[in-house]
Amino acid sequence: MTEQLSPGDVAPDFTLSDADGGSVTLSGYRGSPVVVYFYPAAGTPGCTKEACDFRDSLADLEGAGFAVLGISPDKPGKLAEFRESEGLTFPLLSDPDHAVMSEWGAYGEKNNYGKIVQGVIRSTFVVDADGKIQQAMYNVKATGHVDRLRREIGV
Repeated sequence: MTEQLSPGDVAPDFTLSDADGGSVTLSGYRGSPVVVYFYPAAGTPGCTKEACDFRDSLADLEGAGFAVLGISPDKPGKLAEFRESEGLTFPLLSDPDHAVMSEWGAYGEKNNYGKIVQGVIRSTFVVDADGKIQQAMYNVKATGHVDRLRREIGV
C-alpha cells in the first residue's frame, strides 16, 4: 500500500514536463497555494469531466490566489491534444513512470469495477503557500468533485 499524504505534511517537490515539453516545478509556486490533482488518462470521460470542471472554475480559483496543476501518466503530446480539444488553460503535466504519483500516494492498488488493480488513484491536494499539504483527498469522484473542493476551500 502506498503511503498517503496528510494535512501538515510537506508536499513532495517535483519537476515534470508539461504539454509543450517545458518543465514545471512545484516549488516554483511557493508563496501561492496550488491545487494539484492526479487523474488516470487524458481524454477519457471522467477525466475530461474533471478537467473541464477545473477549467470552468479556474477564474474563481485564480481570483482566490490558487494555481491548478493536473498530472497524469500521459505523454506531453497527448496532453497537448487534450488541452486543445477541451480548451484547458492550466498546466497539464506528464508523469509516465508514476514516480510523482507514487510519492504522493496517488498510484497503487485500487478497486476497479470489483477487481483490485494497480493504477492511478484519482486524488486532489491543496498545497499551501509554504509548500505544506492543506488538504489531501483520495479516491475522489470525477463528477461534482471540483464543486466540493471549492466549498471546502471557500472559493
